[in-house]
Order: sequence, then C-alpha cells, then structure tokens
Amino acid sequence: MESKFYQIRKDYGRLTLDREHLHPWPLEQLKNWLQEAISSEQTEPTAMSLASVDVTGQPSQRIVLMKGVTDKGICFYTNYQSRKGAHFLFHPKASALFFWPKMERQVRIEGVVQKLSEQQSDEYFSSRPRDSQIGAWASPQSEFITNRKALEDRFETFKAKFEGQPVPRPPHWGGYILIPHRFEFWQGGPNRLHDRFEYYLTPNGWVIRRLAP
Repeated sequence: MESKFYQIRKDYGRLTLDREHLHPWPLEQLKNWLQEAISSEQTEPTAMSLASVDVTGQPSQRIVLMKGVTDKGICFYTNYQSRKGAHFLFHPKASALFFWPKMERQVRIEGVVQKLSEQQSDEYFSSRPRDSQIGAWASPQSEFITNRKALEDRFETFKAKFEGQPVPRPPHWGGYILIPHRFEFWQGGPNRLHDRFEYYLTPNGWVIRRLAP
C-alpha cells in the first residue's frame, strides 16, 4: 500500500541568490558558503552525500565528512578497500552534495577522483583522535561481520597492539580529492522558484549561468 506525504511541505524564501553574489571561482564560492553554514551552527556543515558507481553502472551514495578545500578540489578520507574505494578503481568519477536546510541551500559538485599523496594522508591521520586512528585499523569497512562484538574485539586487539606508541596510518586508509568540472549552487526560493547557478569548466575557464528551477 502506498503511503502519501502530500502534507509535508515547506516554502522557501529566507535568502536570494543573484549573479553578482557569486565568486568567479567556484571553490571560493564553496568556501564562502561553508563558512556561512558553520557560522549558522548548521548540524554537520561539512557533511556531504558522496555518490560513486560500480562496474555495472549502479550508483551508490553515503554521507562522508569533507576535510579540506584546496585550489584543486575537495578532500575526504576513507578506507581504500571500502565499497566506494572499489568503485573508484573502476570508475574514478563521483558527485557530491552539500545540503544546509537552515540556510535553504545546497551545492552539487561533479568531477573525477584521485588519491591524495601519502604525506597528505599521514598528516590528516595524525590529527585524528587516537581511538579513531585505532578504529581505522579495526574496521574492515564494507565487509561482512558476524556481530558488533567481533568489531569491538578487533578494536581491543589493535588498541593493545599500539599501546605506548603512536598509531601509524593503515596502508589501506587515506585520502581522495574530488577534482570538479561542474558545480551548482542552489538557493531555495518562494513558490518553488529557486535560484540555481551552474559553474561548468571550459578550456577558457569557468563559465557561470543561471538555470531554471
């Protein structure tokens, strides 16, 4: 039986977005909106939905935390042997989506994925809390496990293994950078007349154009 949710509706209109509001460089525009999301006390402002594709063309999504914006793209970290890591081996392309409901905004990003350098991955790994570092060793991410106790036992095993010493980065764990060729900045508007601006990359640089909602 179908469940209908017709009455769940919210009209937008808190802010507007015009061409003159946009930075000519999309990564700078993203940083501006990220800072505003952080200042607005948005829950998990750096969380993004990351989509990858398997060898059959089946898309898959998950929420990951973005950990850096460079002049090249956006960075995130994971287990290279995870499901998304396997996808990137065959199809090194991805899309990401930030959604900030308090500000009625979203950003869509499409591009190619590359591994970060070992130095960059080491630097980030060393900044993590110690228990999170141990968790990276303990979790065979995306693999079948019998129960939670099996995972907790693995955690205790690695905790004992590294007791009294720094936790090294696992060789199967590190960073990726999503190098974009398309952005869309979306600002909710009244009567579903949202403001949408696309940045797309050409041989001569980034071009900005307004899209219909």
